[in-house]
Order: sequence, then structure tokens, then C-alpha cells
Amino acid sequence: MFREGPIDGVELRSLKKYRDERGWLVELFRSDELLDSHQVVMAYVSMTLPGTARGPHEHRDQADLFCFLGPSSFKLYMWDNRPQSPTYRNRMTVVVGEDNPQLARIPPGVAHAYKNVGTEPGLVYNLPDRLYRGERRAEPVDEIRHEDDAQTPFQLD
Repeated sequence: MFREGPIDGVELRSLKKYRDERGWLVELFRSDELLDSHQVVMAYVSMTLPGTARGPHEHRDQADLFCFLGPSSFKLYMWDNRPQSPTYRNRMTVVVGEDNPQLARIPPGVAHAYKNVGTEPGLVYNLPDRLYRGERRAEPVDEIRHEDDAQTPFQLD
């Protein structure tokens, strides 16, 4: 059903670790470098245990801006589920994190998941362009949870 290939609107950008005798620093995002005028409205960090996946799910309106820096490495899965997209039914996978720090912007309608493929707990930062559950958490969650469907076409390997 899905074929490997790039996905229109997905942005991957290497994140550079600036190292010195104190450790390192990474610019997670810069407003002068984001495509589509992604407007960050909140930020959160999650910790995922080795061998554990989050997703697949997708958003109707929200774009995610994930930052994978380490510790640990993640396999990031993306499926273009937008019938109007020129890359409809394309699938992309990339290993990101400790050895390949990346920013990944995932537009609405692109199903996605990530799995910690490393040996230690890993952190993922997200800077989405919509508030979780809207203003004052008074709206429905903008999420279609495919991980709850055993027959989902969005399969992790």
C-alpha cells in the first residue's frame, strides 16, 4: 500500500551540537529557518524507554516539530495519508538521535511514529504549532490514534 519515497511538506534538518569544555549546546529551532511559517505555540519533552514506540498517529490540523538529539536513537516512521498530496502513499523512515541529531517537521495528515532503537531511555522534544486540546485544554484532542487499530496500514517493522 505504501512505497518508500520523500513526503511533500516533511522537513528534516540536521541539528548541530556546539561543543566546548562545558558540554554542548543545540539550537532547537530558529524562526528565520522554519518552512511554512511554523508558529511554535507550546513545547514539551517526552522520555521513551528502549524498544518502545509512540504512535502511529496523525493530526488533522497540527504540525509537529520534533527534535531528536539523544540520548539514544530513534527510528522515525512517516506515511503520507493526504489524498490531495503529490506524495500520497509515500513512506519515509530515518534513524535520528544521538548519532544523527535531527529536527523533523511533520505536517498535518502525515501519520507518524517513532521507536527508541537504542539501549538507553531517550528524550524527544516537540514544538507543535497547535495547543494540546486547544485554549485552556477545552477542545478535543487533534489526534487520530492508529496504534489502537490492529489492522492499521501504518506498520512499524
